[in-house]
Amino acid sequence: MINSNKKTARIAGILYLLVGIFGGFAEGFVDPKMYVAGNATATAANLLANSNMVRMGVVSHLLDGTFFVFLAMVLYNLLKEVNKRVARGMLILVALATGIICLNAVFQFEGLRVATENSYAASFGKGGSDALALLLLDMQHYGTLIAQVFFGLWLIPLGYLCEKSGLFAKWLGAVLILGGVCYIIDLLAAFLVPTISQEIHGFVIIPSAVAEISMVLYLLIVGVKTNSGLLGSRKVKMSV
Repeated sequence: MINSNKKTARIAGILYLLVGIFGGFAEGFVDPKMYVAGNATATAANLLANSNMVRMGVVSHLLDGTFFVFLAMVLYNLLKEVNKRVARGMLILVALATGIICLNAVFQFEGLRVATENSYAASFGKGGSDALALLLLDMQHYGTLIAQVFFGLWLIPLGYLCEKSGLFAKWLGAVLILGGVCYIIDLLAAFLVPTISQEIHGFVIIPSAVAEISMVLYLLIVGVKTNSGLLGSRKVKMSV
């Protein structure tokens, strides 16, 4: 049982690492490089000059979502015995986040098409096609912020399950819950108080990054604890 759980945990760690790699490339590198808020000309020029990179970013978004779903499924199998309702809730939150991620990729790809295909400039004029490209990337940008609700919320049941399972260090569950809350705070600040959102973003997002990196490293290096409370309780029940 312990070896099986360790193997499952390490598979989850690999999947989580892939989510971080593809999501980090798409959301942390490609998206900010293309999108210039309020500047249609610059945004369209970025799309035109970096079309291959945008295509790689779109594929990375889709791979990010795919591996995210597989990750949630593996973690569900690992943690469902703790609380099936909470584990199912975690799966639903990941499915919602993935749906938004994939939809956002469509907006980005359509923005690329508008910026690179002459038919749009011929129909709307250069200024009109640039404005349309910016609108599509605006939708992608704010869609990503909305997806952050579920990026944060899924960490809360995950943290709860990790803490109650006995398979992981207690501090890891608490850090995951804190990271989820910080994701939501960052999102609310972006929509409700945009004037200070950029000032606090770098600080608020740190616990979230620490939480997810800690989970990846724990899964890859430790896997699960060899002497877990949950496993111990199962042994007692079996002996009875």
